[in-house]
Amino acid sequence: MARLGVKVDQIAVLRKSAGSKLPDPVAASVLIEQAGADGIVCHLREDRNHITEKDVYLLKEIVKSHFNLQIAPTEELIKVALEVVPDMVTLVPERWKEEHGETALDANTHLDYLQEVVDMLRTQNLAINLLIEPAVHQIRAAAKLKVDFIEIYTGVYSKSTDYNEIMDEVERIRAVAMGASKLGLGVSAGVGLGYQNVGDIARIAAVEEINIGHAIVSKAVMVGMERAVRDMLDLVR
Repeated sequence: MARLGVKVDQIAVLRKSAGSKLPDPVAASVLIEQAGADGIVCHLREDRNHITEKDVYLLKEIVKSHFNLQIAPTEELIKVALEVVPDMVTLVPERWKEEHGETALDANTHLDYLQEVVDMLRTQNLAINLLIEPAVHQIRAAAKLKVDFIEIYTGVYSKSTDYNEIMDEVERIRAVAMGASKLGLGVSAGVGLGYQNVGDIARIAAVEEINIGHAIVSKAVMVGMERAVRDMLDLVR
């Protein structure tokens, strides 16, 4: 049984598109927790284009379950994380610089720099997570960094339409999840998952947590946040 973290960035995207104060990702987080979600996730970008620092500080105050703050490993954002002290910091690439959407962090290539970042975050005893590709060399790098968790990037799986490709990706994710668990790393998964494809990932025993945002927010527009979250919980648990 996996835990469900709900990412509230898409609510901030709607707010930004309207040039309004609504919808409020902080208020939505209260509803998400009331519906039974195990945690709230948000990504503070360098450009502050969607989630703002004010959101982050308010979420720290109101989230009662588990607050997971995603940031790029930049000096400015690390400083924010150290001030806010969320339950977990997930290190991710800076999405707005990517041409094709969110990708995973290359922990193997940037090992030395990431070690400095991890050491800084440890000064506040923060749980540290890395969003990485489902690859053996990446989990080995994560183990060298002595982080607490990895988040397996499921973007390739989520975008695949060919059945054989999908099954190959599931097996790749399963193998990496098991390998990470044997190395003493906690395992989460996310990016692009929704109601139609989360089942195969949720059935992987080593996956302890699944983070989903867009799919839940999209369904909430039609059926309400409570039902959208509970329907996903039924699939994840």
